Order: sequence, then structure tokens, then C-alpha cells
Amino acid sequence: MDWAQGVHRGGAGSVSGNVVNLRSHRKHKERVAREAKAAENRTTYGRTKAERQFDARRSDESVRQHDGRRLDPDDEGPAPA
Repeated sequence: MDWAQGVHRGGAGSVSGNVVNLRSHRKHKERVAREAKAAENRTTYGRTKAERQFDARRSDESVRQHDGRRLDPDDEGPAPA
């Protein structure tokens, strides 16, 4: 191998590999990580609008039922001594 003149004669002991643009590699790696995070978030938080509305409606009904069964302090009778 004659590195001084920029000539590389490949042979059995060839050291050269693929040339990689580090900026492109970094961006690709970040893109893959973002896509993986997005897929994870879709499974964790991804719900349809109908599912969100159903849960909101059920929560509202639960709160109304709970409030409707609440006892007022006046309805409990005489205060304990």
C-alpha cells in the first residue's frame, strides 16, 4: 500500500471499508429513534376520538352519580357531642 501518493492497492490485507458520511449516519440514527418513539407513543396514547368521547361521557356520568348520592351535612341529624 502506498499511502503517501494516495494510491491504495487492495489485496488480502486491505484495510479500506465503506466511506460513511457521519452527518448522514447521525441523522438516520436520530430518524430511526424518533420513529421508534412515535410507534411506542401510538400504542400508549393512541385512541380514537370515539374512545375519548366514550371515556369522557362515562367519567361525567360517574361524577354526576357520585354527586347525586352525596349527603348534605344538614341531612345527617344532630351533631355528635
